Amino acid sequence: MSINEKSYAYGSSKSSIREIAAYGSRRKAEIGAENVFDFSLGNPSVPAPAEVRASIERALDLPSLELHGYTPGPGMPAARKAVADSLNRRYGTSYEAGDLYLSCGAAASLTITFNALVNPGDEIIVIAPYFPEYRVWVETAGATCVEVMADDKTFQVDTEAVRAAITPHTKAVVIDSPNNPVGVVYTEETLRALAEVLHEREEALGTQVYLVSDEPYREISYGKAIPWVPSIYDRTIVCYSYSKALSLPGERIGWVLVPGTNPEHDVLVPTVAGAARKLGFVCAPALFQRVLMDCVDVPSDVQAYAENRKALTEGLSKLGYEYVEPDGAFYLWVKALEPDCEAFFQRAKALELLPVPSTSFGCGGWVRVGYCVSHETIVNSMPAWAKLAESYR
Repeated sequence: MSINEKSYAYGSSKSSIREIAAYGSRRKAEIGAENVFDFSLGNPSVPAPAEVRASIERALDLPSLELHGYTPGPGMPAARKAVADSLNRRYGTSYEAGDLYLSCGAAASLTITFNALVNPGDEIIVIAPYFPEYRVWVETAGATCVEVMADDKTFQVDTEAVRAAITPHTKAVVIDSPNNPVGVVYTEETLRALAEVLHEREEALGTQVYLVSDEPYREISYGKAIPWVPSIYDRTIVCYSYSKALSLPGERIGWVLVPGTNPEHDVLVPTVAGAARKLGFVCAPALFQRVLMDCVDVPSDVQAYAENRKALTEGLSKLGYEYVEPDGAFYLWVKALEPDCEAFFQRAKALELLPVPSTSFGCGGWVRVGYCVSHETIVNSMPAWAKLAESYR
């Protein structure tokens, strides 16, 4: 049988995060959900805002074609304008509907963007630890995924390491702030230093290096300012999803923004549309384009995540665990109690604790603990965390 071997490899190996989540589901069925502490998936337990339900209910009165029919490939002009207007209010910009391509969530946004940018032989730099699907999407686009470790103390971008990694084949650098898996927010100082490095290397090599800003966690911040990246680096493309901001991961709605300030704007806009066409990512769900229009400025329920963060960090601190204090998103980056984070995970798993070992994110020695779960799950998990710590003493 002749098949695509790379697709088979991706399908047969699966995502470690989803494998752990699937194991958690099986264990919940076997011993009861209250006895399993699943911190694997970034699947928000916070309900979608009331405005989402109200928008859906209003849309149900629309004629069938308006509710369920095809929209233009890049999305309804009114929906794209709603996003542009919202960004302009927030960041003092002057974006237009035509700068945006509505997509089926951040996965589609990034896949479209990578396919719009790269040619065979190109390289894309990712900052480790990083969301593991980046590698899949980069390689599927035909590029080589180049890992550059973040600063091992602050987990800010190590700009000197990025400088050393840029070659004549580098097409883009991917950043993610607030960061998955660490929860760090890249400071304006970091981003300006990165922009300086990118401009310097472009000039030295006679190439163009794009900055792809993956921003599904932008709305989930604990008081830390999140810089608007296109105002810092001109050759930026922004990828966004409402999965986390509005608790809509199953609805698959997001966008790609090519800012008018990007020097290649007029070429990139049709190229993004062409990549989406090539991949079959056209006409994002019509109903949720309408929800987007109604809810584009609805705030995320950050308070619920802040309370979870407090319960988790205070509980683990008392037990002697080390972690990186998260400034945003809903993940805690916890130091494993031995160098082998996979072995640490197996000990945790035996106690029904299900974090994700950091090897999934391109480095060793840590686990990611997703605190977008119910508050009760965090509180009730503490005896198991205590037993885990005690097992190392």
